[in-house]
Amino acid sequence: MYLAYRLVLYLLFPVVILRLLGRGFRNRNYWSRWSERFGFIPENRRGPYRAWVHAVSVGEVKAASPILEILLENFEGQPVLVTTMTPTGAMEVEQLFGHRVDHLYLPYDYPGVIRRFLKLTAPQVAIIMETEIWPNLIEACFQQKLPVVYTNVRLSERSFQGYLRFGRLTGQALSRVDRFAVQSSVDAERIITLGAEPTQVTVTGSVKFDIRRPASIREVAEALRRELGWERNIWVAGSTHEGEEEQLLEAYRQLHLRFPDLLLVIVPRHPERFTQAYRLAKKGGFEVRRHSEQRGALKESIQIYIGDTMGELAVFLAAADVAFIGGSLVATGGHNILEVSAAGVPVIFGPYMFNFQEIATITLDHNAGVQVKDGGELADRVGDYLSDPESRDRAGEAGRKMVEENRGAVERVLAVLEPYLHD
Repeated sequence: MYLAYRLVLYLLFPVVILRLLGRGFRNRNYWSRWSERFGFIPENRRGPYRAWVHAVSVGEVKAASPILEILLENFEGQPVLVTTMTPTGAMEVEQLFGHRVDHLYLPYDYPGVIRRFLKLTAPQVAIIMETEIWPNLIEACFQQKLPVVYTNVRLSERSFQGYLRFGRLTGQALSRVDRFAVQSSVDAERIITLGAEPTQVTVTGSVKFDIRRPASIREVAEALRRELGWERNIWVAGSTHEGEEEQLLEAYRQLHLRFPDLLLVIVPRHPERFTQAYRLAKKGGFEVRRHSEQRGALKESIQIYIGDTMGELAVFLAAADVAFIGGSLVATGGHNILEVSAAGVPVIFGPYMFNFQEIATITLDHNAGVQVKDGGELADRVGDYLSDPESRDRAGEAGRKMVEENRGAVERVLAVLEPYLHD
């Protein structure tokens, strides 16, 4: 199976290059640092590293941040490497950690590329967030006796079925992994079915409940709220994807008849879509303003506000009356809704939450938010929260308590990592 997998990879090499080029038209950062994606490491980013943490993009970097903070504290200045796949993930690493960690893009899963990467970085342990299964990477680590630990593992039904289609290849790769810290018993059952050794799997819960909100976020959010308007109803739609903004704008059109002062803040998931969201709102005939252009108090006539800066979604959410989290009205699989609950704000999400199904279920069980089937129902549920402050406050407080009650996953993950944290 490995031979067939590698043959397919080599045949797909032109597609890999074309895809990288294509992504660069949407986000030009994809056109930089290409050498890293093929295992060529700059002199100032070469190892040895005490630990290497891989986090695909923004969500995984945020989830990894409490673990990274503890690793940095324990390693007392020893270098730590963080890899991502996306430029937005790289920007999140820079924003959260600055020069305290080194960042590289994860190389593509070609055998020679991976061997070169491991030789030049020489980490003592590989910690992979969630569930990216790269057979050549895992095999190379196994051959070099480099421990591999998967943390915060979640396997949606869709991902599980996808990996099952390549059962032998997946099973052989997973059997080479030293430990798995998984989010739930369902995830444990699925990863074992795919080939992980049962004795190497530990249920730790989701580290995403261990949200560390900056001490200053309340003050920053209050300042933002003053600028946007204390007396206005504010609905924040965060991490939106193509195909969702149109539904949000139509929902806003309906809600504006009931709540003339309503402000809709749209924060697209990817920065290359900031301008697209702005143009859609303008085309819809709305009064629109970009956050990057705002100075002082917002004019009351502004209806749609585009959050077009990186790293400020948490502040927008904390300043909201009600929030919607995107990737859920289209079949993306949703995004992390816990940041909303941690801020004490009721959350609304769409039908496509297969990447965060357990968190969605817990949220609904705690009455901390609601799930809608489409944009029409979204308008109704937002209207319900805006028209009933007591219900809104109850849902927000329920979310805050839910997050507090489910904390502790980071400590359980660290217990799994403990054998690999000492020289």
